[in-house]
Amino acid sequence: MNDNTRIHPFRIEIPQDAIEDLHDRLARTRWPDSPPGVGWDYGVPSDYLRDLAEYWRTGYDWRATEARLNAFDQFTTEIDGQEIHFVHVRSPEPDAVPLLLTHGWPSTFAIFADVIGPLTDPRGHGAEHARAFHVVAPSVPGFAFSGPTREPGWSVERTARAWAELMRRLGYDRYIAQGGDFGSLVSPELGRNDREHVIGVHVNGLISASVLDYTSEDPTAGFTEEELATLYAQETQWEQRQGYAAVNSTRPQTIAYALTDSPVGLLAWNLEWFVDYDPTRTEQTPIDRDTILTQVSLFWFTATSGSAARIYKDCGDAFYGGENSGVPTAVALFPGDTPIRTLADRCNTVVRWQRYDRGGHFAAIQAPDLLTDDIREFAAELT
Repeated sequence: MNDNTRIHPFRIEIPQDAIEDLHDRLARTRWPDSPPGVGWDYGVPSDYLRDLAEYWRTGYDWRATEARLNAFDQFTTEIDGQEIHFVHVRSPEPDAVPLLLTHGWPSTFAIFADVIGPLTDPRGHGAEHARAFHVVAPSVPGFAFSGPTREPGWSVERTARAWAELMRRLGYDRYIAQGGDFGSLVSPELGRNDREHVIGVHVNGLISASVLDYTSEDPTAGFTEEELATLYAQETQWEQRQGYAAVNSTRPQTIAYALTDSPVGLLAWNLEWFVDYDPTRTEQTPIDRDTILTQVSLFWFTATSGSAARIYKDCGDAFYGGENSGVPTAVALFPGDTPIRTLADRCNTVVRWQRYDRGGHFAAIQAPDLLTDDIREFAAELT
């Protein structure tokens, strides 16, 4: 085997001086002023962020998180000139189905920590007759231990090609591709690029069914009145929330300096999507602060927040989907996400469309039980 294609065992081992440096930087934060009484209307409020930053410095236990993540078998390999980090946990069940999980932004592979056990070992988690999976959960190029990226151009298509090669190296000939957020773009692209081996695509937070391409001819053709109302409502909301995306997709290098040098800056930048702006008004299930800080800590310790932001610039028009691969596709809908079925059907062969009233955009950490069950039920329909 060529040395560049070898798979190497990996463990997370953050040096103690890096942890101490983080704590020191947090203690020396230079705080901006904040308009009184505006809540979340101007962005993350100071009192909320101060409390979370202080907990990050004095209460959050990185070593406990590190031990928990190291309980999963992890590896690295080089694909297309980039070192790729991934979790690979094989199921004890002989009829387990390979399952590739892809995270989004601003999350990391650690978002799947609560679903890997139930997916790989259902009998050990109280679901004796449920479908089992061999789970592969890579870090997206540029994120955490798959970063930083060494060159521009890590598009959705390129990432999908890398994932197809990863599954080939692991010896998986047939597999299901699952993903949320950015992963909801990569997983359908895997169906297009590796349709001989992808037996099904499962997504949550389907971005390509939430964004309308106004350059296309008659973009709302076939929409129901309800879908039009949903579209206009989410476009109004997006006007207030698109600041991070505008910067990431046009000037990711500029914001990278602040995100790499200031832990509080990084925390604030990544925080809004995790709390859905005002956490007291959101319909989404709240995410506990340790989980948020795990995601942010992984970016901080690997200095990859800048390269992770670059995916928005490298995505191109992938947000609008692509050709329909014909691969059976399941869409799980959680609070905070409003995919439009007519848009979903344009680019996907949707065979399952299931809505839930609990969870959120990051379903793997907001409703891991519901997401796990939905994946299981979809797989049972396929196999």
